[in-house]
Amino acid sequence: MSLREVSTASDLRDFYDVIVIGAGPAGMAAAVESSSAGARVAVLDENPRPGGQIYREITRNRPERRTYLGPDYWKGKPLAEAFGHSTIEYAPRASVWSLESRDETVVQTRNVVGVTVAGSARMIEADAVVLATGAQERPMPVPGWTLPGVMTAGAAQIALKAAGAMPSGPIVLAGCGPLLYLLASQLIDAGVSGLTVLDTAQSPFRVGVLRHMPDFILSPYVLKGIGLLVKVKRHANVFSGVVSIEITGANNVEGVKFSAAGNEQAIPARSVLLHQGVIPSISLTGAAGCELRWNDEQRAFQPVTDHEGRSSRQGIYVAGDGSGIAGAQAAEVSGRVAALATLSDLGLVSTTAVAARLKTLHAQARRFLRGRAFLDALYTPRPSFLAPLDPETIVCRCEEITVRKLREAIALGPPGPNQLKTFVRCGMGQCQGRLCAATVTEIMAEERKVSPGDVGTYRLRSPVKPVRLAELAHLPQTPRALKAVTGRDPVDHNINETGHIS
Repeated sequence: MSLREVSTASDLRDFYDVIVIGAGPAGMAAAVESSSAGARVAVLDENPRPGGQIYREITRNRPERRTYLGPDYWKGKPLAEAFGHSTIEYAPRASVWSLESRDETVVQTRNVVGVTVAGSARMIEADAVVLATGAQERPMPVPGWTLPGVMTAGAAQIALKAAGAMPSGPIVLAGCGPLLYLLASQLIDAGVSGLTVLDTAQSPFRVGVLRHMPDFILSPYVLKGIGLLVKVKRHANVFSGVVSIEITGANNVEGVKFSAAGNEQAIPARSVLLHQGVIPSISLTGAAGCELRWNDEQRAFQPVTDHEGRSSRQGIYVAGDGSGIAGAQAAEVSGRVAALATLSDLGLVSTTAVAARLKTLHAQARRFLRGRAFLDALYTPRPSFLAPLDPETIVCRCEEITVRKLREAIALGPPGPNQLKTFVRCGMGQCQGRLCAATVTEIMAEERKVSPGDVGTYRLRSPVKPVRLAELAHLPQTPRALKAVTGRDPVDHNINETGHIS
């Protein structure tokens, strides 16, 4: 057995038992688990090959050629091999731009997914959809972050995993979070020298951090974390307690000014990699109407789910970091749990048959989640980076909206971020708010002295990704839609079997 790769939208079936969106650790695990039980499964993935961000290019990379990626990366190899040997239909380079959740008032209706593959769009149906959309980097707007030569740490890691490419030096990594030190370690092992790390994390001796330390010491991550810190501090210039950052240059990055321990410093740089943690990717989840809640520990919105991944919408399940940041191994377990819940709900397996398996998986999840609260508390970004103070810093890169414009518009009294769009168009660009939503919420919450949970975030509507009009025009049209556009009854038209007028 091996998976069937789908290269065009027309190769997709009209209906599947389960559609999995995303092929990272959670998506691959959910798909393998579902297909092994006999379900008809399709996996829709934006990337050219399975693996997601964590295991990017895991099917092509070899340890002898990418030794610097580290042992945790290669843990994804068995899962990717199982994925490749399954009976899944896999659509790489697929852009999912719509998810219409099941109408719970109508019997036998299904979830409908809008997807584009190879420039052609389709609407396909499924009894269940597993959202394994993963995480995205939290935006870190600082003065100069739009200059050429600035990228996120995640983007730099993509280049490293996919092509062994490294940014030009001198390189500055700035921000906070485990990925900052992991990437620094990988760059060091890849031969980069003269690396500078500007650590913006707050004091580790805060009460909120120390109370979680005993749990972290008993976690599987403690030795790895200590090893990374020691290694990076030995081979890179590390500045802790950084409270402000400004990237300087005329037409591209030339240097970085920063403040730490009360001292202002300036260092040369050709590449600046920004990072201040990751947050769940919720664009499609929110557009589907799934209920969201604010996670104050992770400073992010995430979908409301039960302990098996069921969202507030019938037939929609959420797995992996898209439901809350927990890491690759926890994501894989989460994907398997969501798949078993899906199979049980669809009647493809009996509840009693999966009970023992679920118990084992939940035990594994607790082990992988041990110490997570410590990391969340330790790497909570500083308020000045969550809600930038410099009035000329750009927040919305698509529409070039500055902090000043945002604060002025907020003072006019819009109830939330969705209404704020009509004032300044922030969040209405091509990224649909993915690069500014978190910052807008934090600024609005700061201005009003309330929790970000009280402010809310953007409620996206389909399409959540750019779709060309030509793609939409080639979608099969219902008789009702044809009449709405033409004003004539469909019987007056010569409509072919695909729903097009011929």
